[in-house]
Amino acid sequence: MGVLIIVLVVLALAGLVLLGMSLRNVQQYEKGVVFRFGRLLPDIRGPGLRVIRPIGDRMQKVSVQTQVLGIPPQGSITADNVTLTVDAVVYFRVTDPVKALVNVRDYPSAVSQIAQTSLRAVIGRADLDTLLSDRDHINSELKKVMDAPTEEPWGLRIERVEIKDIALPESMMRSMSKQAEAERERRARVIAADGEFQASQRLSDAAATMADTPGALQLRLLQTVVDVSAEKNSTLVMPFPVEMLRFFERQSRETDDDTPARRSVPLPGRAGHPGDHELPEVPAIPGLVVPAAPPVPAAPPVPVAFVPPVEPVGPVVPALHLSGERVGFGGGRIGERIGAPVAGRAAVARERRDNWPTQPGPDQERDATPAAG
Repeated sequence: MGVLIIVLVVLALAGLVLLGMSLRNVQQYEKGVVFRFGRLLPDIRGPGLRVIRPIGDRMQKVSVQTQVLGIPPQGSITADNVTLTVDAVVYFRVTDPVKALVNVRDYPSAVSQIAQTSLRAVIGRADLDTLLSDRDHINSELKKVMDAPTEEPWGLRIERVEIKDIALPESMMRSMSKQAEAERERRARVIAADGEFQASQRLSDAAATMADTPGALQLRLLQTVVDVSAEKNSTLVMPFPVEMLRFFERQSRETDDDTPARRSVPLPGRAGHPGDHELPEVPAIPGLVVPAAPPVPAAPPVPVAFVPPVEPVGPVVPALHLSGERVGFGGGRIGERIGAPVAGRAAVARERRDNWPTQPGPDQERDATPAAG
């Protein structure tokens, strides 16, 4: 009886051990591939508690989750001969567990090698500008290159490939910074010029509106005065209307059209200065109003009287003062007989010449001959 109990206990324990060896737990994100004596069974076990033969069957679990694999930095040369270093990241998952286990060994390492070689090939066919500006195109092309050797033969799907960083040489970075600065400056100038153009259009429209409404210009003038006087200063700036200047210009043009051409005015000149006889022609100044000269009244007629001819008398050079001297005609004063009927200016002159006590001058010598006769 005791031996039977022992045998039953041993059999129970052996059954429990065999049952434990035949049970497998498959997670939701896994697939179970069973090999019986090394031969692949066609049935793939899904998630849950699965039973296999304890002797001869071996289950291999394969995760169907998306795996992330980082690609080490790869040095490459672009199509425009620029050396750079690029690193990327690959997202992939297993779509066929049987192929992933049977056709390739250590498929994560295989995907890493394929990613490195594909990355170098894609970068070598692209130039630097495309690599920096159109990175999405580079990523899609890299995904296509990696899908060809992995999806159908290995049962792997490359879901996404992203280039993480592009390391450029220092000289290339300086050149690119200069190019970017020049481009920014060009855009700034274009934007400023466009703003000036739009502002000029708005000012032109405002000027046309103000020209149609004269009161608007006056209001704008007052607003400008208010803006200037709002500052803490002691200077008040009064704008001068441009319309007033244009009015003066029109008046000057009309005056120039109605006024005859200017002529030189003769002036009394000086001896040895012939240039003083006439004024130079004054050039016309635009905007300067020159008032017309008032009319000169005609001079009244001068009465002409008849004057009898007078006998010319030679010049007399006095040598002494004549006041109170009695000479000629018996010691009488010169000119006492001027009132006589027979006396005249010629007789007085002859009397002075004949009775002069001093030495005769050159004029008296010249007149001596007719007096003697």
